[in-house]
Amino acid sequence: MIQVHPTAIVSPRAKIGEGVIIEPYAVIDEDVEIGEGTRIGSSTRIFAGTHIGANNKISPMVAIGGEPQDKKFAGEPTEVFIGDNNVIREFVTISRGTTATKKTIIGNGCLLMAYAHVAHDCVIGDEVILANCVELAGHVHVDDFAIMGGMVPVHQFVHIGKYCMIGGGFRVPKDVPPYLLAAGQPLSYTGLNVVGLKRRGFTSERIQELKSVYKILFRSSYNVRQAIERIETQFASEDAKAIIEFVKTSKRGLIPGRHAAINEADLA
Repeated sequence: MIQVHPTAIVSPRAKIGEGVIIEPYAVIDEDVEIGEGTRIGSSTRIFAGTHIGANNKISPMVAIGGEPQDKKFAGEPTEVFIGDNNVIREFVTISRGTTATKKTIIGNGCLLMAYAHVAHDCVIGDEVILANCVELAGHVHVDDFAIMGGMVPVHQFVHIGKYCMIGGGFRVPKDVPPYLLAAGQPLSYTGLNVVGLKRRGFTSERIQELKSVYKILFRSSYNVRQAIERIETQFASEDAKAIIEFVKTSKRGLIPGRHAAINEADLA
């Protein structure tokens, strides 16, 4: 059964699934959907146009679906879509979309730690972790299994590839290709996310091939176009294709590789 605390304010036009728990002083607008088994923390605000899946744990003082912080926004109806099995901790803010895409999207199984911010028109994949105080500007894309350390600000329109790990406290002004570690100021390639890849079941052979691919891209004398041509002729795996596609479709350009010597042994 649905449990709604007497002090919560829930629009009769909101769609609330079975087993949902809504704690004290939460406010939920009309045109909101909350899937079964989700818990809404006390004093959380869910604005119109928000669609939340099943079995999410949303902590107190969260704001989801508020107006985007974009001067072009003129009150038009836009949405937020959140999948299943996410954990959204205290004081997280998630803005709805603008007319550019009309929606902000968060996948399944993500962890958004306290004070994280997801701006308008962002797209976050599955099993993503945003540590405390990560700040995503508008139109940022974060692919599956990426992890971002605390206090990381991300520039608008940046694309962060799958299985990446970004060190805490470093600004992200450019696209971060998949599978790698990034740190430093300016943010740079520092090696593969080997620990993360092993935890996700990557074999030694797959990891070694990725090292070889990134050695061409970041540690050779080729420019990016030449490096991609070389990678295309040498590697045919799905991992290599994912890197090639990422680089070819990059809009903001790639982070540099000049700090790769930090993990020189990782590239041997």
